[in-house]
Amino acid sequence: MWTYEHSVETTATASSVWHLWADVERWADWNSEIEKIEIDGPFAVGTRITMTPPGEDPIPLLIAEAVEDELFVDEARFGGLLLRTLHRVDPAGQGRIRVTYRMEITGTGADEAGPEIGPGITADWPDTMAALTRLAEAAGTSETDEANEAAVL
Repeated sequence: MWTYEHSVETTATASSVWHLWADVERWADWNSEIEKIEIDGPFAVGTRITMTPPGEDPIPLLIAEAVEDELFVDEARFGGLLLRTLHRVDPAGQGRIRVTYRMEITGTGADEAGPEIGPGITADWPDTMAALTRLAEAAGTSETDEANEAAVL
């Protein structure tokens, strides 16, 4: 098995991060490694996503787990390999959350293939997660402003 994990802390809310994750057709707004993306149903367990990185073939993904405002897991299969990516939000204290992405590559030849393909797949995670949390923070600010305006009215 090969694994890699990256986490960032943010003042965004779990809900604002979840809404960005669930809006699959807009993932390219915060993930520069997406040229095209399609989802074949609701953002829920069993739904398929087809993600095309720039200049590459489409990658079929399956949503294997989804718990609103907490986590989702997508899976991709290549030959005898299973690539599972966990996307999770956890409380980090004092109005902050921790967003974690974890990739696990298992299956036939994972010990050899993981170190070869894993770093290329996960290399953009720090930039992608920074962009995701910036958008989530901005969305949270907008939600707070709207709630404050409604309270004044």
